[in-house]
This record gives sequence, structure tokens and C-alpha cells, in this order.
Amino acid sequence: MALNRSRAAARRRRWTAVLGATALAVAGGALAAPAGATAASQPVEFQTRCVPPPIAGIPPITGTTTAAITVDKTSPKVGETVTVTYTVTKPAASNPVDLALPADIMTPSGKVVLGGAQSGAVTVNGPKKNPPVPGKGSFPAFSMTGTFTVTQAGSITLSPGDYNIHTSYLMELDTPCTVLNPPAPVSETVVAGPVTNPNTRALSLDTASGDPGVRVTVNGSGFGPLTEVTVVGRAGAAETADRMTVTTDSDGAFAARLKVNDAATTGIVAYEGATWDPDKGAGPAAYKVVVPAPPNSQTITAAVTAGELSMTQAGDAVELTSVDFGQGGAATGDLRTVTVKDFRGGPAGWSLTGKVTDFTGTGGSIGAGNLSWTPACTAKAGSPSACAAGSPGPVGGGGATLASTPNGALTGGEFTIDAGLSLDVPAFTAPGSYAGVLTLTLS
Repeated sequence: MALNRSRAAARRRRWTAVLGATALAVAGGALAAPAGATAASQPVEFQTRCVPPPIAGIPPITGTTTAAITVDKTSPKVGETVTVTYTVTKPAASNPVDLALPADIMTPSGKVVLGGAQSGAVTVNGPKKNPPVPGKGSFPAFSMTGTFTVTQAGSITLSPGDYNIHTSYLMELDTPCTVLNPPAPVSETVVAGPVTNPNTRALSLDTASGDPGVRVTVNGSGFGPLTEVTVVGRAGAAETADRMTVTTDSDGAFAARLKVNDAATTGIVAYEGATWDPDKGAGPAAYKVVVPAPPNSQTITAAVTAGELSMTQAGDAVELTSVDFGQGGAATGDLRTVTVKDFRGGPAGWSLTGKVTDFTGTGGSIGAGNLSWTPACTAKAGSPSACAAGSPGPVGGGGATLASTPNGALTGGEFTIDAGLSLDVPAFTAPGSYAGVLTLTLS
């Protein structure tokens, strides 16, 4: 993926981006919240000190900022990525001069402070999109987003931190606003759970077929020690009347002699708990009830062979739209279409994630956090699973979900995944060619 110079001989320099996004800024004020931003459940107020650009000739402004933090996951697991949105609904300052400010000149950035089980700060950035601000008028609201990876289990608090408003109008100016008496009040809390241990339960049969009423030996391993396990026949996704319970030994293993009478039984599963749970079960192990054929008949059989989970993409390069030197903004384009085929025929869903490197070139670099996407996912007609697109927002080096399907009794199908891409190019990024690598992982 790359940003390529499109008019080298012209005085007006432009860029071509392979992946694109946009940011927003204001001198001393706030930006318009992007469409689709989630309102916080717990807005907080805190004192801030905003320092206008020296050229404004006015002293620092001390006032109250009203803001809120929201997240895309309130109960993440250790190792997962959480997207954070920092929304300033009422900034501490307003336009200090009589001169009206035009639309789309403001780019905010800031920090969200983590506390509790995990410490540190999350860098957040906002888009370059704001309504006009009249002279001496109040600054509009603005939102900034970023991501962090959960490293510790427990309650993690999120508080608004310092923020900066950059204005690209006539000249490049910054208005930093710092939190007085930090940290600011907690606006959001996520409760992180430990990494879920992978399901290592396994099932095997001593025979793959038998007459009605024959007992088949079902061997299980990897279950909870001294735990009651249900062993039951399956007809597709439904359970049959062939059922028994058994208790595992101290190593989590068992050997059950299941009597299979139901001619509809095509497989056998075993699970802990009252109902089937793919995270606490194993199977199905294929089994066929051999029903004696009537005289002068022929038995015809067929087999469905399980396949694999695979991914293909319609190309390995994306070229984004041009961006003007001195103006910056969003370089946009579309992800090359990705096709996921899940032909395993089991109970497990899948997840497709992506992460991107910084965009580097001869003139410097553009951070990975400047790349955002808007995912879309479509399941082919007849697919057992429904496809869920990931949340719109930054991709970043920490990664984000592009699409996924849930676990279920029977999963699978063919899926088409697309995404609109946007790279936020700072206004005075040096002209040249910039490249970043987006890596997709299917699991």
C-alpha cells in the first residue's frame, strides 16, 4: 500500500494514498463528533487549562471541560484489542477572536488515562471535520478514537486526559488543554477476563457403525476431572434419544458404552453441563446405524467430507486517492475483496482481524493509527453461519476485527468481506511515496 506523488512537475504537489483516513482540529476548541459515535453512559466534568497560540495574544483559559469515554467492549479478554472513543461534549474554551472559523479546519488529539488493573495512556485522534465557528462563538463537540491491548485481568478504569486542538487555517496553530489536578474522574470501566483456555477435549469411537441396539465404546479425554459428562447421539444438529451420562476420572478421561438404537443417529458428541456448548464439548464423531435392508434391495451410501477454513483476496495492493500538500485530509480507497470459505462443517466460528504498520517514505512517516476502515460482510445464500462485520474505526498496529461468525451447532459457508479505507494525512506531510502493510489473520 502506498502514497504516490501524482504531479511531480506542478507547483501544487499532490499525493496518492494506498490506504486513507482523516483527522480534525481547532485552535483552542472542539470538533464535531463523527456520525455513529456512541454517547457515553457516564459524562464527567473536570478543570482544564487551555493555552491559546501566542499569536492570539490572550492569556491561558481555565475552565470546565465536559467529556465522556466509551468503548466497543466492556468485557474483553486478556490479549484482545479495545477501541476507545473520547468525546468532548463541552470544551473549556471558545473562539477567542471576532474572526469566524470555517468548516473542516480542526484536528483534535489527546490521551485517555488507564487505571486499576492496567496503567498507561491511550493515544486518541479525531477526524478533520467541524462546522463553521462564528467569531467569539462556542466550539462544537468533537470525538477522538484509539485502541489499546488488554494485558491484565480485572477492572480497568478510563479517564479523560489532556487534549490538543490543531487548527489549519491561514497558519498551523495548536491549543493544548491540560487536566488540572489529574487524573480526571473515571468515565468508563471495563472488566477484563483472563485468557480462555483452548478446548482440548477429544472423542473417539471403537467402531464407526453397528446394528440397532449395539453398544459403541466412546472414549473421551481432556474433559474436567471428576466431572459429569453427557454422551449423546446426533442427527445433524439435533440430539437423538441415544443418551447416557458418565463421570470422568481424575485425568478428565472416560470410556462410555453407549447403546445406539435410533436409526437417525449420524454422530456422537460429549459435553459438560446441561446442554451442548462447543467450548465444553467434543465431537461429533461419525457413526452409522446399519438398518437391515429389505429383500431384493440395494443400500446406497454417500459421504460428505469435511474441508478446511481458507481465505483468498482479490489482489495485494490498494491505491488511495490523492491528498494535497499543505491541505492534508483523507486519502480514501477500498480494501481488496476478501473471500472466506469455511467448509469444516463443525461447531466453531471464525474471526478475521487486521493490523497495519506505519506508512513510511522518504519524507518521514504517517502513523498506523491514522488508518481507519468501515467493514462489510456478506454471507453467500445457503450458508449456515451469519457474518458480522467489524466495528468502523482505526485499524492501527494493535489490530482490529474485520469480520467474524459465531460458534453454533453447525457452522460454515462462504463469505465476502470488503471495507472502505481512509488514511488521515497530516497537512504538511512531505511529498513523496509512503507505504504501509496491512496484514490479515484468519483464525
